Amino acid sequence: MLLSRFFFLGSFFALATSAWAGEITFQRDSGPACLIELYSSEGCSSCPPAEEWLSHLKDSPQLWQQIFPVAFHVDYWNGLGWPDRFARPVYTDRQRAYAAKQKQDSVYTPEFIVNGREWRGWFHGEIAPAAVETHGQLVLKVEPHGRAVLAGYHPAVNAAAGISYTLHVAVLGLGIVSEVERGENAGRQLQHDFVVLDFHSQTLDLGTSGEVHAGPITCNPGSDAAQAVVAWVSTPETEVVQIAGGELR
Repeated sequence: MLLSRFFFLGSFFALATSAWAGEITFQRDSGPACLIELYSSEGCSSCPPAEEWLSHLKDSPQLWQQIFPVAFHVDYWNGLGWPDRFARPVYTDRQRAYAAKQKQDSVYTPEFIVNGREWRGWFHGEIAPAAVETHGQLVLKVEPHGRAVLAGYHPAVNAAAGISYTLHVAVLGLGIVSEVERGENAGRQLQHDFVVLDFHSQTLDLGTSGEVHAGPITCNPGSDAAQAVVAWVSTPETEVVQIAGGELR
């Protein structure tokens, strides 16, 4: 049971999902984990192989235990012949913030960010990136009918007060197919897994006791069913502190 320093992020999503009987809870305590962020676009011909690699993680026994993949689609390819329906400026802003913090010359697709750091191992044939040790307890609750997502983080006993962490929540789609008609991928059928349908963040001050509420917010994932949800806590330096999530089944 979570006691002091318990923060809630309440986000109300108008999701196109089938209803389930009751509340779904994902909980994770200390242990190794790997947050894999892919920055991609349907307008980029180099991205499908990276998305295929990400899709293969569906078969990993460590999925939702130690491996947590998310695919953010950026919008800077949209003016080159094919507007990506999953792309949002905020996802591009997130990638640019990583690039600035890590002093990259530019942003690019496909780009992998693993546990808050650029990872080029995929380009060199590495099987999987390394995990990092997480701490504290993160509880993620999805209310019946997929209308509300609540996330609470209880830091480790030795967590320093006054540190501002950020709690992120991402709603994901799996097995989504796009028929691309124009642009670099014209004529191709692209399958997306772990694609971000909605995303929200809330700053947490660990020096504050009690509950911190955010939202509500509304998303519009269209006709694509949300299949999974992931939440993670990060430091201002983008280090992943804790993460939890799973499929909505």
